Amino acid sequence: MSTNEIAKKLVSLCKEGRNDEATKTLYAENVESVEAAAPPGGERIARGLPAVIAKGEWWANNHVIHSAETFGPYPHGDDRFAVRFVYDVTNKPSGKRLTLDEVAVFHVANGKIVREEFFYPTA
Repeated sequence: MSTNEIAKKLVSLCKEGRNDEATKTLYAENVESVEAAAPPGGERIARGLPAVIAKGEWWANNHVIHSAETFGPYPHGDDRFAVRFVYDVTNKPSGKRLTLDEVAVFHVANGKIVREEFFYPTA
């Protein structure tokens, strides 16, 4: 699959709420996922597909998702694209409701996503 095809497929799956399927089908085994800040009790960088899947499961288990919007993709050359995500969620442990607005840059090699980087306010 080309970078553009991967980008469109990822956005399509995310718009349908099938983020876990996107991870399992579009990501390379050696993928790296880099957060702007480490999640509570976690690491800033998840390495390898099992770690990235576990990170997604942790996020889903710790948040009630009221709404989710996905914008893009925004291509950049032959090997990268960006996507904007806006979530209205309640954090289960704290009970706090918040809006998360982030941009992710995805790097593609050999027909798979090999790196994702998330950008969002950390303060």
